[in-house]
Amino acid sequence: MVLAQLGGTITRAIRQMNNATIVDQKVLNECLNEINRALLNADVRFQLVRDMHNNVKRIVNFDDLAAGHNKRRIIQQAIFNELCNMLDPGKPSFTPQKGKTSVIMFVGLQGSGKTTTCTKYAYYHQRKGWKPALVCADTFRAGAFDQLKQNAIKAKIPFYGSYAESDPVKIAVEGVETFKKENRDLIIVDTSGRHKQEAALFEEMRQVSEATKPDLIVFVMDSSIGQAAFDQALAFKQSVPVGAVIVTKMDGHAKGGGALSAVAATKSPVIFIGTGEHMDEFEVFDVKPFVSRLLGMGDWSGFMDKIHEVVPEDQQPELLRKLSEGNITLRIMYEYLQNIQKMGPIGQVFSMLPGLSSELMPNDQEVESQAKIKRYMTMMDSMTNEELDSPNPKIMNESRSMRVARGSGCDISEVMEMLEEYKRLAKICSKMKGLKIPTRRCDMNTRSRNLNAQHVSGVLPPQMLKLIGGRGGLRNLMK
Repeated sequence: MVLAQLGGTITRAIRQMNNATIVDQKVLNECLNEINRALLNADVRFQLVRDMHNNVKRIVNFDDLAAGHNKRRIIQQAIFNELCNMLDPGKPSFTPQKGKTSVIMFVGLQGSGKTTTCTKYAYYHQRKGWKPALVCADTFRAGAFDQLKQNAIKAKIPFYGSYAESDPVKIAVEGVETFKKENRDLIIVDTSGRHKQEAALFEEMRQVSEATKPDLIVFVMDSSIGQAAFDQALAFKQSVPVGAVIVTKMDGHAKGGGALSAVAATKSPVIFIGTGEHMDEFEVFDVKPFVSRLLGMGDWSGFMDKIHEVVPEDQQPELLRKLSEGNITLRIMYEYLQNIQKMGPIGQVFSMLPGLSSELMPNDQEVESQAKIKRYMTMMDSMTNEELDSPNPKIMNESRSMRVARGSGCDISEVMEMLEEYKRLAKICSKMKGLKIPTRRCDMNTRSRNLNAQHVSGVLPPQMLKLIGGRGGLRNLMK
């Protein structure tokens, strides 16, 4: 995934800079050169990388810095701000309002995953209380209507299209009018995929836009198209008023830097990223948390959002209470593993935790880690209620472990490994006793500033604490 490889390289470059005895012009140049290479390897446009490099050099002027300034922090902040500027055009996109009809038109290249993204966008808003509807105005690709129809039925979203009508403008207008009469507040129009050389299809796109008068036009971009992203995005922007970008297939390709190029070309923000094939593998894109994860600084608010997303609302207070009490049983560990699986790829979850860089969970270990979690849960399925609910790890003696191994079809060494993981988790959670755990995103913003750094540093492993610069680094991180 783009976040894993790009983030890992950038994190290493900043860590090497932080470990340098003296931070001078040479150290800064080495750090920036490493970041430049990482961005260019990810297919970020050369002009964007060059501008970022020059801006950081201009901001971090060693001749103008007074004695006593923290050069490392100034450099890191400058890099953070420049990466944010790359992804942030400085203006928000149109935001639909619940209860008020909005028409959203999707455009993009052939094969970019546009039809699937339309359904994901509708499904996301449906779960938030909107009443979405889908209109298939793609008459160019064979099977386009069938694909949208199948996705819509699966997501239980109303749809409109035609096998007989060949005029996409007519279908789009009829579909929008139909759903307006039904008081649908989010009408999504899917259009044909097209390439910048196809003048006839671009004219058709303009006609659909003029006829339906959409509130927002979304450009859907495949993360793997790389350097071609800028020219293609620019061609769409010159034909229709693109107001937002959605980047797809972020799970399957390392060269996702074209997203930055698309933002620069359209001067429109990225609003969502597609992280998989399934309907719910669709994330809201927020610039600062994304860059924070790239720099290995984590994304606490995103992590808490994941927890609140996968844990049923009525179970959240109880789960958070158990964690804050610090008494972890095997049953709680079982629930924890269940929730981790629902949160998405483990590497992606780890990237949200400060100090846990993507290097700690390489892509080639993702499948192995998922399989190990499933084996652990199978072992716990073979345990009695007494064993699952006991807060004492010593209850699992040798004879009980042998029975669990036989019942789950695992080796005794695997059971012992699982119990060691449980003891490690129980030890960490015992140190979290009394720690205030935010229950909502707004709580996250206010309470994170008040967390006791010394308390949290006792929870973190020594390697992680060293990685973020000790307790002083942890206090800065919390600020």
